Amino acid sequence: MKAAVLVRKGDPMNAFQIQEVPIPKPNENQVLIKISAFGLNFADVMARNGLYRDAPPMPAILGYDVVGEVIEIVNDKDQHLLGKRVVAMTRFGGYAEYAITDARACAIIADSTPSAVAAALATQYCTAYRAACEAIHLFKDDHILIHAAAGGVGTALSQIAKQKGCIIYGTAGSNDKFDYMRENGVDFPINYRTQDYRKEIQNQGHNLQVAFNSIGGSTFKKDYQLLEKGGTSVIYGVAERSGKKGGALATLQLAWKFGVMSPIQFLVNSKGVIGVNMLHIADHQPLIIQRCLKAVVEMTESNLLEPRIGGEFGIHDIGKAHAFLESRQSVGKITVSW
Repeated sequence: MKAAVLVRKGDPMNAFQIQEVPIPKPNENQVLIKISAFGLNFADVMARNGLYRDAPPMPAILGYDVVGEVIEIVNDKDQHLLGKRVVAMTRFGGYAEYAITDARACAIIADSTPSAVAAALATQYCTAYRAACEAIHLFKDDHILIHAAAGGVGTALSQIAKQKGCIIYGTAGSNDKFDYMRENGVDFPINYRTQDYRKEIQNQGHNLQVAFNSIGGSTFKKDYQLLEKGGTSVIYGVAERSGKKGGALATLQLAWKFGVMSPIQFLVNSKGVIGVNMLHIADHQPLIIQRCLKAVVEMTESNLLEPRIGGEFGIHDIGKAHAFLESRQSVGKITVSW
């Protein structure tokens, strides 16, 4: 089979090679999927830049979310998946014509659902669902902040939060994204490059019940200061580290920006911090992945969610797809097809 293999760090235009590699063999509880399209995630950018601790060593096949047909099963209990079109989360290996994954990380998807839409449901929408519907509870009139609100997870969070009746503040790096953000339910778009989002929120006269943060670093402390008593910060990424040189020193500087906190602070202030890492949840609690994936598929097919597509690329343009995602100019989900 062919696969887009990460062979060097850095420049996306030189990082990948299309190579012939063996088709993987599924083990117990796994299925083999013939892939039609796969999605990009910011963790892929971090891995390409050598900044993602969980990434496999090079040469590596990245990729978390795929759309395709299940062509082989191991356990009879997974018979219902055989021959079905599915969206699935993979433990890497998604940038290929075939990939294996845990059968519990698959959900049958309608033939009428475009591959790019289906791909958005795996990592982005599952992350948003876990963060907004299971890790915490959102309530009507809650004031919430969503960083990178025009991105894949940000788009999903905005749609979920608006269904709950929340008042949403969303950040982006360009005013050009404001109309898109408003269409997804953001009430107060904020350009973090030209505005201090903390001041903008404070000027509205409300503290936050929830802050959803994919950026990390110094934004974490700002978010914590904006939280109302009883508020929660949900962090699911450290995009601030992406693309920056400096190795271990830059990583330590990022950790310093997060600050040092003691549990007594959470108790005294009645504030909480929750981390969401879907890769580790998939490793240790695959039934959570199954539950989240089925939920977002059902919500999409019921028109309660509307995944947005930021860009569709062919396999030979995977470098361009990575560069586009890393540029932070994209909105919604970016996918690559075979």
